[in-house]
Amino acid sequence: MAETEFSAADLGARKFHAVEFRASDVRIRRWARSLTRAGQVIVEDGRIVLLTSNGREIAGAPLTAVSAGKPWFHAADSAIARIDGVRYRLTMGQRNRRPGGAAPVRRFLEALRGTAGHRT
Repeated sequence: MAETEFSAADLGARKFHAVEFRASDVRIRRWARSLTRAGQVIVEDGRIVLLTSNGREIAGAPLTAVSAGKPWFHAADSAIARIDGVRYRLTMGQRNRRPGGAAPVRRFLEALRGTAGHRT
């Protein structure tokens, strides 16, 4: 599925901190269906939460039930997250498209790896 896929459960998630990652204006898709164009992704206290633009929870799970990666065939600002077996495509930086659009995705994947106690 992804070139840089990993699972927090495989890495032995033990140590958790406060807020590791927070992004807004995230387009969240489940397969071909767009769930929100201005959602939020929050990684904190060993959990990941996907929220709609009005704050309703789309999905949430402990990081041990999450795998994430960056597939080579999507744009630089996209990541795939599998939360409790459901695949979500997260596109970050929709409103302000800049050449560095991959930065939020990279920080998201680093936050998941850092929470799991793994360094790449």
